[in-house]
Amino acid sequence: MAEKVKKIDIDRIVEILERESRKWDVPVVSLMSRHDRDPFKILISTILSLRTKDEVTAKASERLFKKADNPYDMVKLSEEEIEKLIYPVGFYRNKAKTIKEICKTLIEKYNGKVPDSLDELLKLKGVGRKTANLVVTLGFDKPGICVDTHVHRIMNRIGYVKTKTPEETEFALRKKLPKKYWKIINELLVALGQHICHPTSPKCSVCPIKDYCRKVGVKRSR
Repeated sequence: MAEKVKKIDIDRIVEILERESRKWDVPVVSLMSRHDRDPFKILISTILSLRTKDEVTAKASERLFKKADNPYDMVKLSEEEIEKLIYPVGFYRNKAKTIKEICKTLIEKYNGKVPDSLDELLKLKGVGRKTANLVVTLGFDKPGICVDTHVHRIMNRIGYVKTKTPEETEFALRKKLPKKYWKIINELLVALGQHICHPTSPKCSVCPIKDYCRKVGVKRSR
């Protein structure tokens, strides 16, 4: 079986996924950024999206931004008000507190503006590398590699990297992945992961990049 798999051609893989992904829903934060490339909204929506379904994130973001679409208006809301606006996103109470603290920090240290560097974004409460990279790429159109569970899983599954954590995957991709693909790889692989390359029992029979996949760790597929 292994010898029938083509050599991994990342250019061809991206080409295929760019074509095929037009049939799939894109991640909600990516979709929102196409209409409004506001770094603040992208930052807050990304926080809301963690452990939350896209449709829930979209509705919660819309409700919240109708009340407050900038740090100055957001800090005027109480945590309880934010909780009600974002419910039922996952961990909504913790996220309400985090959003409030982030907005205070943005006002106190960054003149109400979201910083455009990875290092500065990582100083904000509750902002990890995934969120920071997404803000850099979607909010500022700067190079970054956003690695979530989908990117980590698929890049290891096809055999492009061999890593144990999303952070290790990010650094491996920074060394190996052509820079021209950094900003788009998350959107493409999240779409693939949500529709076909599931964590368990992936739909390998209909996967558009199956010819290039080593199926590392796949024990059962459809």
